[in-house]
Amino acid sequence: MKTTSARVFRELHLQAAPLKLPNVWDAGSARQTESLGATAIATTSAGVAWSLGYRDGNQLPVEDYVARAASIARVISVPLSADIEGGYSDIPATVALTVSRFMDTGVVGINIEDGAGDPHALCRKIEAIRAASIRCGVDLYINVRTDVYARHLVCAADKADEVMARAQSYRSAGADGLFVLGLTEAGEMRAIAEGTSLLLNVAVWPGLPPVSDLAALGVRRLSAGSWLPQTLWAHHAQLVSGFLQHDKMMPMLEKAAPYSEINAMF
Repeated sequence: MKTTSARVFRELHLQAAPLKLPNVWDAGSARQTESLGATAIATTSAGVAWSLGYRDGNQLPVEDYVARAASIARVISVPLSADIEGGYSDIPATVALTVSRFMDTGVVGINIEDGAGDPHALCRKIEAIRAASIRCGVDLYINVRTDVYARHLVCAADKADEVMARAQSYRSAGADGLFVLGLTEAGEMRAIAEGTSLLLNVAVWPGLPPVSDLAALGVRRLSAGSWLPQTLWAHHAQLVSGFLQHDKMMPMLEKAAPYSEINAMF
């Protein structure tokens, strides 16, 4: 089953249009997302962290996150990828063990990021993960997120070159995809896509070109990131504050999905 799911997940990155991933945070959001037509499911580590009562930023207990991945895998039939931030350890062997635990739940893809850290250290983690995936017999899709743009790690004129240099190292270590968070400029997007054999992933971001233009720019995957839980958080705040402070009940009733419809999904 995992072999088929891993193959399908890889093939989804080779379509004419980029694979769109509306990231989820729990079994309910995953089940609803699949029911709305998603061909694959990916977690948002921020959304998972917030739903479990933790700050985003490598604060999630691995045991809790693995259990959450298992609960998501139980209710969906499409491939599942997990965003594991920096791997929750600086020790490559420990990161590989964590990824093995995710693969045991049915995960066939991961996101792992360099953040503000040493890209060479991330390469050692990627190498360990790839070796673990081979031992487990899972053709794991390793999508590496680089924060060169999002964290402004180098001057603007050098960002694309820095990303491509890192991409070469990540590819040699065993990565499949390159996720450039914060990349929005069309020319730089095309240059990066053409400058690496890794498949390019970008995120929904202010200033991003229209989705219809992304394929021509070399983008193979578009992620929603944490924007969905952030938006729902704002809507929830409006409903709750309206109820608590202004006795408003109708907004909850008018926009509610039918109980029976939700219950029937499970």
